[in-house]
Amino acid sequence: MQPSAHDSAVAGMFGGIARFYDLLNHVLSLGIDYYWRHELAAAVRPGREGVVLDLAAGTLDVSLAIRRRFPQVTVPALDFCPPMLRLGLPKLQGENARRIIPVAADAKKLPLPDESINCLTIAFGIRNIQPRSEALAEMLRVLKPQGRACILEFGSGSERIFGGLYNCYLKHLLPVIGRLFSKDKEAYSYLARTICEFPKAELFEQEMRQAGFVKTSYRKLTGGIVCLHLGEKDA
Repeated sequence: MQPSAHDSAVAGMFGGIARFYDLLNHVLSLGIDYYWRHELAAAVRPGREGVVLDLAAGTLDVSLAIRRRFPQVTVPALDFCPPMLRLGLPKLQGENARRIIPVAADAKKLPLPDESINCLTIAFGIRNIQPRSEALAEMLRVLKPQGRACILEFGSGSERIFGGLYNCYLKHLLPVIGRLFSKDKEAYSYLARTICEFPKAELFEQEMRQAGFVKTSYRKLTGGIVCLHLGEKDA
């Protein structure tokens, strides 16, 4: 099946900014992105098999954070944008090169059997997937009963955060700074727009419940700039 126009556009956009992606993540978040990934990895429950699926794995920073937290696990690292994965490959040294397995794949059509994974993560990727319901359905399909999904995503830009300072930064400064670094006129405007359009935490939790997840919860980090959403597959 051919990817949709939206999927192709998003993959192409991320491919275009891939070589600036890590630097801009660190600069634009003032380094707080390390903490966010640490908190995501801390929420992981690897299970007896010790396999954790990392979706929208990008340049593999989340996969590496999971391996630091759980050195015994294997991490299939899937992303729709092969250039992002390729840029992450030099980070894989020693045991990480054997235990992190980068694969180009669509989160809406995962190349995995039903009920084959105990835990999965996706960081800053769910808002780029349309429709989200298909990705959530796939996550639920591949999770084993009582398996956990850990979803890290920006809070909705429709909420006032830090008295509106963050919202101003998101709408006005982020696109400008991103454009200066990456020379891409549209990429960081797109990213800011998707953050603004992403649902509030309680509404995304409802989406997870509608998809079939149970024991859903969320925790706001850094004043709500990001949210860590958790959900399980029913037993």
